[in-house]
Amino acid sequence: MIPADLSRAVVRAVRRAVEAGELDGPAPGRVVVERTRPGGVGEYASPVALRMGRGAEGARVLAKALALEPGVATVDVTGPGFLNFTLAPLSATELLRDLSERPERYGCGPALGEAVRGGREQVVRGAVARIREGQGFPREEGEAKVAPVARRDGDVFARYGAAAAVWAMVVVPGRETPVFGDGLLAQTEENEGFRVRYAHARARALARNARDLGFHAEPGDIAAPGDVAGPGDPAAPGVADAPSVAGEPSAVAAPGIAAEPSDVAASGMAAAPSVAASGNAAASGDAAGPSGGAAALRDPAAPAAAVLLRALADHPLALEAAAYHRAPERLARHLVGVADALLDFQYQVLPLGDEKPSAAHRARLALAEAAGAVLAGGLALLGIDAPDSL
Repeated sequence: MIPADLSRAVVRAVRRAVEAGELDGPAPGRVVVERTRPGGVGEYASPVALRMGRGAEGARVLAKALALEPGVATVDVTGPGFLNFTLAPLSATELLRDLSERPERYGCGPALGEAVRGGREQVVRGAVARIREGQGFPREEGEAKVAPVARRDGDVFARYGAAAAVWAMVVVPGRETPVFGDGLLAQTEENEGFRVRYAHARARALARNARDLGFHAEPGDIAAPGDVAGPGDPAAPGVADAPSVAGEPSAVAAPGIAAEPSDVAASGMAAAPSVAASGNAAASGDAAGPSGGAAALRDPAAPAAAVLLRALADHPLALEAAAYHRAPERLARHLVGVADALLDFQYQVLPLGDEKPSAAHRARLALAEAAGAVLAGGLALLGIDAPDSL
């Protein structure tokens, strides 16, 4: 299970509880799930029981059902009725299969619409339209006002180039004036927009180098269960810091009205659980697959792979949040996290010295190529090109 699936699982559990008379209806069409705030329990949290007016009692009913969901390791009830989730360790094979079968879920399909060049309002609204259309949200009128480029900055496309100019326009909230400076021209790690495009180029270069060495990508599991960042570990880079919204248990979120962000401000803040329901503990130990276990624990690439895997798993969550809030800057920030994780991981992908290509190298290459595809798709949604080399 990836985080975007969790909100749909919660919706299904709520509907079943309402139909069974365990909760009072009506069941909400969408449920908010977000990263647990500091001081909370688990990895993700939802206030759905509070929104339905049932508090801790309703949360316990849902926790019992959700603990049986495949991919959910534990469900804790905290405070007045927050549901807190820890997901079972991620399988790289399953995530990459999901990404290849449903690329639009990860923003990897063809960009919808044309990238717009012009004033900042056109650039930002074009990015919002592409992101929302890709996530199944309806077209709309009367969008929020977008702050223009300051007059003192002049023709930013001519001075900084299209990629850097668009990045500066979309990386800050639409209501804020974008900041331009010579740092946008620097091809260094301090330039976030360059890092994202460079990481994509590195993924493409790894694929070319692998072909020269006579091997290709083949999905497989790299990180053992203990290697994936858990609730006690620092969050993986790029984790969406906003709630995701989901309704029907389909791959693309159905349009509708979601809970307001203010409804989840305190989500996951309780320090200690009042009720805990353990889920698929037995299954979670098998998540590494046939290549997991002790061998994966010894793989020096496992820690970096686990961080990249978590960033990729969180990508649909970031897309949903960007679409719901009409906030391309949320996608831009997440792309920076994916890029940083890939740049840390890249050194583990190819054989070194006299080392021969192995199944581990093919699996690592598959993960790197998937990250490159996610970066290319995300940049396209923002209206920025992703060249194969920089």
